[in-house]
Amino acid sequence: MPKRFVISGGGTGGHIFPAISIAQALRSELPDSDFYFVGALGRMEMEKVPAAGFPILGLPMRGFNRTQPLKNLGLPWALFRSVWKANRFLATYKPDAAIGVGGFASGALGLAAVQRRIPLFLQEQNAFAGKTNTWLGKFAAHIFVAHPNMERFFPADKIENAGNPVRAVFETEAPEMAGSKAFFGLSSDKPTLLVTGGSLGAGAINSAVAQALPNWLEKGCQVIWQTGERQYEVYRHLNSTGAVWVSAFIPDMQVAYAAADAVVSRAGAMAIAELLAMKKPAILVPLPSAAEDHQTHNAKSLSEKGAAVHLPEPQLNLLLPDAAWQLLNNEAERKGMQEKLSALHQAGSAKKIAQSILNRLNP
Repeated sequence: MPKRFVISGGGTGGHIFPAISIAQALRSELPDSDFYFVGALGRMEMEKVPAAGFPILGLPMRGFNRTQPLKNLGLPWALFRSVWKANRFLATYKPDAAIGVGGFASGALGLAAVQRRIPLFLQEQNAFAGKTNTWLGKFAAHIFVAHPNMERFFPADKIENAGNPVRAVFETEAPEMAGSKAFFGLSSDKPTLLVTGGSLGAGAINSAVAQALPNWLEKGCQVIWQTGERQYEVYRHLNSTGAVWVSAFIPDMQVAYAAADAVVSRAGAMAIAELLAMKKPAILVPLPSAAEDHQTHNAKSLSEKGAAVHLPEPQLNLLLPDAAWQLLNNEAERKGMQEKLSALHQAGSAKKIAQSILNRLNP
């Protein structure tokens, strides 16, 4: 009989894309298997998951509001309704396993799965585990992590370090650098910096880049700059043919990474997973408001091994101009980082996770 899997996680691409990658890997191992996702109503997973070809159930769950505490008064009721709805769904769908990758909807599904004695598997992307996964860890059958020393969050006997699943394109051979630079209308023989703050952009990074740009261009640097949708109109005038490529969104990130000699990026788990896969030296600027300050822990997990530069946001305007140019201008440092990134990268993470889940369901 075909196996059924229910998968939950969302709120950010850092949860959604690993969940989709795991589902795709499971489907590759078991082509006749069936999948259903569970997410939070109004969040990006309600759009991204169907676009990837999977059905999704929306729960009325929402996250903790750190800036407006009064809005959290309704959280217990939202959790109760979400667990109740997840329970009803599980009673009908009858999955063989539940998989949670973090995010508040994952908590409701995980609790419902535990109540129904459905094997629960967790995947934690960050070096500092999120509250949902930490809380569910004691009930999970098995927990997949991407960083060492995760025993401080989870039972040691349940942990497997399988790396972070990346989108399928990052498991393929990277395009050639010169051709990738040409794709953006840039010269093949000039040092190239990729700047990305994610699809929504990063205001602090954009502002610092705008200030540093004249100096970089004077030194012979060229830039591929993803501003994010919210700030594209502010910076689009800085687009300069053959020198600066500015866009709200980069549709093919593999080509952008391939074109870059170095990268300036936030330190979300998926950004780091992609940097590892592409072996790109980077300056990591953690988002200070990220839950549990997990991006700082992610950045330190690489910088302490010499695989990246960690640059806290308060020091960005002062230090970014020289830090980026020094990295672009120091081939030996970049090669050293690439070697360390290569040693840290775990290829085929989604497949490893899928096979491990199936082995535990069919001992």
